[in-house]
Amino acid sequence: MTSNFKQPHIVAILVAAGKGERAGGNVPKQWQLLHGKTVLEHSLKSLSSSCQTTVVVLNENDLVRWNETGLAADIVVTGGETRDASVRAGLDALADHNPDYVLIHDAARPLVSQTVIANVIAALDHHDGAAPAVPVVDALWTGQDRIVTGTQDRTGLFRAQTPQGFRYAVIRDAHAAHAGTAADDVEVARAAGLTVAIVPGDEDNIKITGPDDLARATRLMEQTMDIRLGNGYDVHRFGPGDHVWLCGIKVPHERGLQGHSDADVGMHAVTDAIYGALGMGDIGQHFPPSDPQWKGARSEIFLRHAVELASEQGFSVSNVDCTLVCEYPKIGPHQPAMKAALADIIGISADRISVKATTSEQLGFTGRGEGIASLATATLVKP
Repeated sequence: MTSNFKQPHIVAILVAAGKGERAGGNVPKQWQLLHGKTVLEHSLKSLSSSCQTTVVVLNENDLVRWNETGLAADIVVTGGETRDASVRAGLDALADHNPDYVLIHDAARPLVSQTVIANVIAALDHHDGAAPAVPVVDALWTGQDRIVTGTQDRTGLFRAQTPQGFRYAVIRDAHAAHAGTAADDVEVARAAGLTVAIVPGDEDNIKITGPDDLARATRLMEQTMDIRLGNGYDVHRFGPGDHVWLCGIKVPHERGLQGHSDADVGMHAVTDAIYGALGMGDIGQHFPPSDPQWKGARSEIFLRHAVELASEQGFSVSNVDCTLVCEYPKIGPHQPAMKAALADIIGISADRISVKATTSEQLGFTGRGEGIASLATATLVKP
């Protein structure tokens, strides 16, 4: 039997055009880092998981910053002087797409859960709009000059959150007809006579406003994150040659390193550290030395494979620390290039990569100049 059910086309509009000055720092709050990623990136990732199309509304001054981040959205537009003007810009950009539902989300809410998003979407099957909220449970006072002047009944009061979802056509028309500013899109919708359902919000769906909020968001993410550590260790002996490959860089030397691949001992240790954090063995299991196709292969093939496996399981590499143990060659002059090479392959900034070297005080096989050893640690993070 053929079903006539059609999945709705859902669009997410992320409002990120504000200056965010109250959060402190040198950049607006949506561009500040939260566990190695911008607040905006966390929000974009959450909404992208449930929406077919994403629209990001930016301040005109942030367009260059956006392009430098490498982030991607289907539509990027510049916003206005007020929040509702920015939302209208996002809605207008969708005129040719004519989606069924639109979710309007503050980019400064990076911890929105998939449950909250799903609840909003589900409610749109029966209502013009839907928005998450949490009931006010604390006593409410009025006050003046730091003196309590009265109490306020909290019955029926809620703290609003985003994403606020609507049927696209009705919220577009509501915004077009609305005069003046509005606290949020629910106010615009109600002014147009639309019915907006309240769905359960989440206490963790906080809005980054001040420095304390960013610190709280950091703590909340640490409570829910899956953080893995892995270590790797590798050794290769010296043999004939005039160079060695170390952490992706060709280093001139009077001898080469022997191995089935290019014998990049540093990159092998980093790769095994990532496999280890995933609980997925080592290079030998994924690229057996008995297989002739890997003879002389560049080790970046192995590292890229490990990073891809991590990504497929929802992990990103947060940082890598690699130590090379050898008497020669000297590593110091090549450290910046090694960090850059590893960062490029892994897909993180070079300041999250450490490459350092030590001798073994002429003890053991490395001390006798018979080969090079490497140890590495990698941290993987899943939000």
